[in-house]
Amino acid sequence: MKLFQKLLVASTAMSLITPLAAQASNTVNLEEMNNYSRSSSKVQRFDSKTFINEISEDLAILESRVDGLEVQQNEFEAGAFSETTTMDGKATFTMGAVDYSLDTETASEAAMAWYSYTMNLNTSFTGDDNLYVRIKTGNGNDWANSKKYGTYLSSNKANGDSLKVDKIWYQFPIGESNTVWVGPRIENYYMHGTTPSIYKPVTKQFTLGGNGEAYGASTDTGAGWAFKADNGFAISSNIGTKSFTSQEIDTDDDGEEDTPINSGLLTDETKTSWATQIGFTKPNYSLSALVNIKNNGWSDSYYHTADHGIGGNGNYTSVGLRGWWRPDDTGTPLPSISLGFDTTEYDGAPSNSSNSSAYFVGLNWLDTFQADDRIGLAFGKPTTNESEAVDPFAYEAYYSFQANDSITVTPTVFGGTDRSGTAGGDVFGGLIETTFKF
Repeated sequence: MKLFQKLLVASTAMSLITPLAAQASNTVNLEEMNNYSRSSSKVQRFDSKTFINEISEDLAILESRVDGLEVQQNEFEAGAFSETTTMDGKATFTMGAVDYSLDTETASEAAMAWYSYTMNLNTSFTGDDNLYVRIKTGNGNDWANSKKYGTYLSSNKANGDSLKVDKIWYQFPIGESNTVWVGPRIENYYMHGTTPSIYKPVTKQFTLGGNGEAYGASTDTGAGWAFKADNGFAISSNIGTKSFTSQEIDTDDDGEEDTPINSGLLTDETKTSWATQIGFTKPNYSLSALVNIKNNGWSDSYYHTADHGIGGNGNYTSVGLRGWWRPDDTGTPLPSISLGFDTTEYDGAPSNSSNSSAYFVGLNWLDTFQADDRIGLAFGKPTTNESEAVDPFAYEAYYSFQANDSITVTPTVFGGTDRSGTAGGDVFGGLIETTFKF
């Protein structure tokens, strides 16, 4: 008999015995007993069988109730998450506006508001592996979803309020120092062995130490491997591949074709991005170098001014150098510093336009005015071809503070000069983002 059932039986027996004990402790009233005997035609006799029968009936009822509870528990567990699955997420509300210097710009300058909603699911099957799924939706559009002036927001998602799988991959270890990734929706930078930047951006152009042609990525089928030694040395290599059409359609301006054709993996009809990185990391600093070979017109940069592969065959090689440093303590005048530099060579392009370059500087101050706040300042030159007559510049500055443990508010200003690659193609914007984490 289970312990829970034994406790119920004991409780039932006590409920039967207690009234009898209470009666025995009272003073016997002979007069009332005589009156009762005269008014009763028949006296009920108690014996051992009486209690046995009652307890048996109670036990039968209790057993049926316990069985019912067990069934309900099993049904509840069947509909719940696995014990090895965890979920976290966030919702972001954004309100802002931009101003363009050129009258020819057709994007809206009106104040706008958007949202995005993200859920992250992590499941382990062995304790060392992980199946990652990111589900995301949002209604961001216009300048928040545009790369032309670098106004694309890191929090943005533009899929018409549809809740969709945004990322999904599986990773597992091989030995103590190797990790392998494979997935139908993954980007290169999730599979790098060294973190290229610790700057936390608001506009997506400043992710990864400059989200240009070296570190720029696109979500599609991919696989990769990374080796990390105990002394901080790491080397990784990964490949992403995606289908394309002869006439690509990009209605949401996110850099990915909206009408792809499934043309297989690693064929002449697919775009590929093969990135190999080597790096060294210690608690206070990191240095890394990456070579990314992109074929068949792969284009995904958020940190650029124009299509720089014009006249080439659609293949190019980018080299990205990254480094960051952070102080021992937060709350001091010293910020963390993230640096980036990219250079790209375009195959088959004319000699006067076969190279482009970019640089990035990102600064973060933590715990300056209150615990867990963050000041951010980033600036740099977006990817610019050597043949361009302009010298574009991009920047952002923000202050992020916590209203409570789960809500963060981030006022931000951002912009650039000649940012679109056209003289006078300037932009200035401002926004307030409120993030709810759960």
